[in-house]
Amino acid sequence: MDVQQQIKEQVNSNPVVLYMKGTPDFPQCGFSAVTVQILKACGVTDYLSINVLDHPEIRSGIKEYANWPTIPQLYVRGEFIGGCDIMREMYADGELQKLLAGIANTA
Repeated sequence: MDVQQQIKEQVNSNPVVLYMKGTPDFPQCGFSAVTVQILKACGVTDYLSINVLDHPEIRSGIKEYANWPTIPQLYVRGEFIGGCDIMREMYADGELQKLLAGIANTA
């Protein structure tokens, strides 16, 4: 399976997917740490996280897949949401909580 197919499978097979640097228990950049905190604040604690530092092919492939140059990247129900800044704004506006309704604590 090529990397684009692998990413598509991950994104479409899991309600919430976070491509990040590090892991939820040990984020390896500040932006990734903030995204984990935001998901926790929304009640989402069980989701697929992919450490792009362990998968260089996914690290470059995810940028092409989303046409988005940075990591972290959040996907909800197969749709690209954005990175840290977008998540922060959506959380502050209450949009992210609405988007994640029904997934919180059940992902």
